[in-house]
Amino acid sequence: MARIAGVDLPKNKRGEIGLTYIYGIGRSSAQYILEKAGISLDKKVHTWNDEEQAAIRNIINDEFKVEGALRSEVSMSIKRLLDIACYRGLRHRKGLPVRGQRTKTNSRTRKGKRKTVAGKKKAAKK
Repeated sequence: MARIAGVDLPKNKRGEIGLTYIYGIGRSSAQYILEKAGISLDKKVHTWNDEEQAAIRNIINDEFKVEGALRSEVSMSIKRLLDIACYRGLRHRKGLPVRGQRTKTNSRTRKGKRKTVAGKKKAAKK
């Protein structure tokens, strides 16, 4: 089993897909890494030998910010927005969408499960 950047890669997947299990590496980054290491995109992860794994590790360590370092950078960026109390920071604080999406209907991912608010009762006529 290949372990790169503290992540166990799935052994029966193609290398291009397997590398995307690392936080901070998507499809295009995975393709770039494998091409630079001289490994076929279609080669399965369990068929990589030790030299190929070492080459991939070196490329990722030299050129990419992944896993813990990237997560901490992202959280520091969000914390900075919260501290300066800009619009985006306030949206993060309230748990609402940050990038201008509508909130009347959608945005359930950010807002969470619906909380039903009872409607106003009409005053009884006398």
